[in-house]
Amino acid sequence: MQYFVEKNSIVRTIWGKSDTILFIFAGAAAEFALNKAVDWLYFTGRLPSDPLGRLFSTVRYARMIVFATNDDANKAIDTMRKIHTVVEQNRGDVIPDWAYRDVLFMLIHYSISAYELLEKKLTDEEKEEVYNVFYRVGNRMGLNELPLNYKDWLPVRESHLVADLQKSEYTADLFKQYKKHLGAMRFKVLIEGQKLVCPNRVKELLQFSDFSLLTRLVPVYKVSRLMKMDWILKSILLPFDYKDQINELNLHPK
Repeated sequence: MQYFVEKNSIVRTIWGKSDTILFIFAGAAAEFALNKAVDWLYFTGRLPSDPLGRLFSTVRYARMIVFATNDDANKAIDTMRKIHTVVEQNRGDVIPDWAYRDVLFMLIHYSISAYELLEKKLTDEEKEEVYNVFYRVGNRMGLNELPLNYKDWLPVRESHLVADLQKSEYTADLFKQYKKHLGAMRFKVLIEGQKLVCPNRVKELLQFSDFSLLTRLVPVYKVSRLMKMDWILKSILLPFDYKDQINELNLHPK
């Protein structure tokens, strides 16, 4: 049986741990809020009413593809594209190709930055492997102008960050919703976590400082994982409604 991602791939390692995925989620939550096409997510009403659930569904889809067979992964990607096509038809407009690329680029960037924060630096070959997986996702979706490799992608990513992000009323509303759904303490943790994985352009637009209160806690958290005590920290920091979903993300399929 052929899998979309090889069983020994670094991509499976990255997407097989809930804490890494949570930092991917945190970074994407910040960048989603700044994207100039975020109004598309407001069109259905799902994002402002349940911003955490909407972002988790995107992350779960990506994770499902990473661990799926070739056939199942392609079916999931095709389904994802069809869902967006229905939204386009309902609105009578087309989601710009660059907006699809932006979401893909987020998954690439935060896969790397989250893993490097919690584990270790990736080699150039491993970064290429991460890029290749999501390149194939984008290619299956029919996206245009995707760089062929990680090295060529880097300047394109930078240009997208400059061209496609802005602070808007949607940004302010989304962060307001994040705080409402998380509570003040967990929202503060989210912000501090975002500082650790977001690119400079995102931090500039959100007026984040380079200093994060979590910087000194990350080594402590790593030790707690070794001692199998990280569940205590997660139970304190994560919303009860999402604990089952987060625990499911921690399963590493073989």
